[in-house]
Amino acid sequence: HSDMRAVGKWTWLTLKLHLLRHNVLSFVSSRTGSDFTRRQYDVIVVGGGHAGTEAAAAAARLGAETLLITQKIMTIGALSCNPSLGGVGKGQLVREVDALDGLCGRAGDAAGVHFSILNRSKGPAVWGPRAQLDRERYRQFIQSELLSTPRLTVLEGSVDELLVSQPNPEEPGHHRVTGIRLVDGSHPILSSSVVLTTGTFLSGSLFMGQTTSPGGRMGDAQSCAGLSYTLKETLGLRVGRLRTGTPPRIVKESVDLSLAQLQAPDKQPTPFSFLNTHTRCKPEEQLPCYLTHTTPGVERVVRESVHLNCHIQQDAKGPRYCPSIESRVLRFPGRRHQVWLEPEGLTSDLLYPQGLSMTMPPELQLRLLREIPALHRAEIRTPGYGVQYDFVCPTQLTPSLQVKSTQGLFLAGQINGTTGYEEAAAQGLWAGVNAGRTALSLPPMALSRTQSYIGVLIDDLVGRGVTEPYRMFTSRAEFRTYLRPDNADLRLTPRGFEEVGCVTLRRYKKAVSVRDGLQEALMALQSVALSSTRWREKLVCSLTLLYHVSFSLSGLDLLQYKDVSFEMLASAFPECLSQYFEYSQRLKIEAVYRPHCEKQSREMERIRSEESLSLPSDMDYLSLPVSLSQEVREILDRVRPNTVSLSKTTTNHISTVYAILVKCYKYLQIMCLIDKLGYFLCQ
Repeated sequence: HSDMRAVGKWTWLTLKLHLLRHNVLSFVSSRTGSDFTRRQYDVIVVGGGHAGTEAAAAAARLGAETLLITQKIMTIGALSCNPSLGGVGKGQLVREVDALDGLCGRAGDAAGVHFSILNRSKGPAVWGPRAQLDRERYRQFIQSELLSTPRLTVLEGSVDELLVSQPNPEEPGHHRVTGIRLVDGSHPILSSSVVLTTGTFLSGSLFMGQTTSPGGRMGDAQSCAGLSYTLKETLGLRVGRLRTGTPPRIVKESVDLSLAQLQAPDKQPTPFSFLNTHTRCKPEEQLPCYLTHTTPGVERVVRESVHLNCHIQQDAKGPRYCPSIESRVLRFPGRRHQVWLEPEGLTSDLLYPQGLSMTMPPELQLRLLREIPALHRAEIRTPGYGVQYDFVCPTQLTPSLQVKSTQGLFLAGQINGTTGYEEAAAQGLWAGVNAGRTALSLPPMALSRTQSYIGVLIDDLVGRGVTEPYRMFTSRAEFRTYLRPDNADLRLTPRGFEEVGCVTLRRYKKAVSVRDGLQEALMALQSVALSSTRWREKLVCSLTLLYHVSFSLSGLDLLQYKDVSFEMLASAFPECLSQYFEYSQRLKIEAVYRPHCEKQSREMERIRSEESLSLPSDMDYLSLPVSLSQEVREILDRVRPNTVSLSKTTTNHISTVYAILVKCYKYLQIMCLIDKLGYFLCQ
């Protein structure tokens, strides 16, 4: 016991989880193919990536007997591309997934080796929590969590066929999912809900130079065409093609980091999870990143190798905000592009060159790298490559992420046209929640874009669709001063426990405790009201604003200002404020955004009351006498929304178009009254 106490908390936890993982993996790995005896589950999740792991865990937390099918158990939780989590917009998604008891936030805290808050110079509403991750630690954490989750079974295998039935012959095109069949041809596994999280494996093709091979990720088995065939031919879904890529991995010892600009992490790491007060990686153990730039030599190599690169010559669109170096150079010639050299783990000997995704032949990749400062002697461990894959047009889904024409079939992740771990995790969690609820005969749940970034993400997908891989930004959320990363637990955890059922009692109790404590602290701040003269005496400081105010101010009013901290107020009134130090940052943010949130709250209530107003299907948007641009008129004429809804309008400024649609509704009401009045006068 004394030896155990000497082992650090995280080290001992890692040992236990490793032993658990080894035992469970040995057991589960043998339960494949014909040896697998159970033939029915409530929920089946296909794919063990970021969407699949969140979906499986969420369905199991709801109480559904869940089966997760993946090609390799050892690749569950693998970071296929960049070794990082979070960022601007993405960090908000991670916080919300965590607030609903998802996995990725806690995994990020356990695996992070470099923590930072992006956009810190701006307001807290658009801060982006981010971390560089240790690939192995992240994978181990996700596997350990999944393989110890009650009601969740993990099975190695590939799905060849989706089993569906047509419940009503009078409704052609409408189906119900009944289960799946594996590639090995064994007996079908039945289920009333299936979640497809196929990532890049849906009819995936790998590209490197002029070489093409079937597959969704280098080193993994090729994907099955049967599943894609079922979606397109049997279910009649509209399917498109997208592409992505990954950079080469560089041997760290071959890089001269003295020629790159060091980027230090935050001195005090900020955890993703609301359950954690600190991260596994201590502040002094964090690793730096490095910044370098491309040179004219890089552009020369790209231009000389275009004819040897079949991936960039394809029509499939890649991610706009994470383009390959070939795309960047050809689109923006003569410019210098950033290259971030990111660590892949505490003990890893590799660096990840963020910004150098490429698909040219390996020998040319090496030549390109050596044109960059700090990389002039670089050695490549694994070359970069590109992937093309099928995706289902997401306008064919409901807000619960269920396929409209197929009861019980849910889609999440890159199959819906998104890019990024965080977007996949958010969709996976919500698809798993609704798959579990469907299997348990509970009504589906939806998240509004007024409630969360997850709601914004899903609303954008199902309402507008995608023409390129979708990435989340804070600018996509109209109510971002309310949808902040610091209050995701207060917004979502109570609902996740009380209404949805995906949140554990432990997390719910903590969120309620924080909510009650914050409310008490806000009331205490409001109760402290003094004149500007008395405040100057109490704070013993020179605040300019106090010389220009003639009315009394509460502590909450004063906390709105930049130069006033909660610590200052607590030192002036220790008897009523000192017990709330743990909420100091939250209180500061709450005070700053309180006026904005009150205004947005009224706007959100108005939207909720108006967004169900009906619009006629034969509305003539092209000649409607309201202030609309021709572009918006054409989009509305094409989309033809049934209701004044935020989700089916346009990619332009949503709040503006929403207001115009309300005007359209009111215009129709007035015209109807005029018609009735004219009819009355004619009588």
